[in-house]
Amino acid sequence: MTLTFEPATTVLAPTTTGESFPVRRLFCIGRNYAAHAREMGKDPDREPPFFFTGWAETVVPDGSIIAYPQATSDYQHEIELVIAIGKSGRNVTEDQALGLVYGYAVGLDMTRRDLQFIARDSGRPWDAGKNVEESKPLGPIRPAAGFDEAKGAITLTVNGVTKQTGDLAELIWSVPEVIAHLSRFYRLEPGDLIYTGTPAGVGPVVQGDVLVGAIDGLGELTVTIGPPAV
Repeated sequence: MTLTFEPATTVLAPTTTGESFPVRRLFCIGRNYAAHAREMGKDPDREPPFFFTGWAETVVPDGSIIAYPQATSDYQHEIELVIAIGKSGRNVTEDQALGLVYGYAVGLDMTRRDLQFIARDSGRPWDAGKNVEESKPLGPIRPAAGFDEAKGAITLTVNGVTKQTGDLAELIWSVPEVIAHLSRFYRLEPGDLIYTGTPAGVGPVVQGDVLVGAIDGLGELTVTIGPPAV
């Protein structure tokens, strides 16, 4: 059969073992740190977590120069722990959840905040604010063995100035709880990535800014904000 065009290539995320991790889908958990929920004008609680999805092609590797996107004047950083799923599972329990995990990485969920707030306040989906080209930078994925996903400092600096600080122990919904919850809606599959939420301190970036995110045990992720997208 003749194709009308060549299909897009699979996004391959690097790992610390030198292998490539084919990215399938993105699930992003909203307001999963209490202090960040408050700075977004919401009261944190333990109601079921909510999430939005993203395209695999939004993932770019460590060291990337990412374009400042069009249609926004308030592009903001959010540093996050990312879960890389390595096994299939549906309706898993919290005790079973970590068995689906291949590894973990440092990630960024870059956000057109002005468009997100317009959508939020109108009761509309967040796609224009969140699902943005080059908006999900991802550091090398470290295999899960030996990494403690329940605690550890998470930080972000912009041009050497600390902007976000927190600890994985502050997650409202833990890694096993997040995985178990998502598995009630979808069969999680190898290649899926889960962005688990960001601590307080989110803020705007401009062209030329250098962002360095870090999580204890996972190393650093560095990206630079480039010229506007064309």
